[in-house]
Amino acid sequence: MGGWWVHELWNAGRGTELIAWIFWVIASITLHELAHGWAAMWEGDDTPRVTGHMTANPVVHMGVPSMLIFLILGIAWGMMPVNPYRFRHGKWGRIFVSAAGPLMNLFIAAVVLTILGCIIDPQTATSASNGFNVEIFLLTGGFLNLILFALNMLPVPPLDGSNILANLSNTIAGWYRHPQAQMSGLLLFFLLIWTNMFSVVFTWAQIGAANYAGFIWSLTH
Repeated sequence: MGGWWVHELWNAGRGTELIAWIFWVIASITLHELAHGWAAMWEGDDTPRVTGHMTANPVVHMGVPSMLIFLILGIAWGMMPVNPYRFRHGKWGRIFVSAAGPLMNLFIAAVVLTILGCIIDPQTATSASNGFNVEIFLLTGGFLNLILFALNMLPVPPLDGSNILANLSNTIAGWYRHPQAQMSGLLLFFLLIWTNMFSVVFTWAQIGAANYAGFIWSLTH
C-alpha cells in the first residue's frame, strides 16, 4: 500500500514536482472553471457572476470536499454554475460553454510548453533536483493540462465531453438523462483513474508535452 503522495514526493527529493503539482492542479482547475464562466456570460448568462464564481479564489471553484480529496489523494475537481436556458445560441451555446474549460487547459499547456521549449531542451530536464527546477515545473504544468483536457473531453457524465456529445445527438442526450447515468459516469471515471487506462493517459501526456517542447526547442535554437 502506497504512502501519502506529498510525503513520498518530498522524501524522494522531488520537491519541485510536489510544488508544481499543487500549483498547477489548483491554478488549472480555477482557470478551467473561469473559462466556463466567461463563455457563459458571453452567451448571455450572468449566473457565474451573480453566484460569486467569477473570482480567482480556488476554494470557490473547487469547494472543501475537492480540496480535502486533493490533499489526501492528489486529485481534484471544480464546478461553475451556469443556466444553459439563457444561452443566446441554444445548443451551440451549450457546446461552446462546455468546450471552453478543456480548451483553456489546452491553451495553458501550449503556452507553458512553448515557454519551456524556448528556454531548454526538455530531453535534458531531470525528474529530481536539489533546488527549484524551472524546467520540471513547466513540464509538469504542460502535461497536467494535457491530462485535464483529455479527461474532460471523455463522453462520460458529468464531464464536459458528455455535454458536448449530448448537444450533438438527441439519442445520446436521452441516454444521459437516465437516472443512473450520472452515477455510472462517476464510477466509470474513477475506475479509469485507478486502472492502467489513467496510466496510459498520463504517459501519453508526458510524451506529448516533451515532444512539443522539443519541437519548439528545435525551431528556436
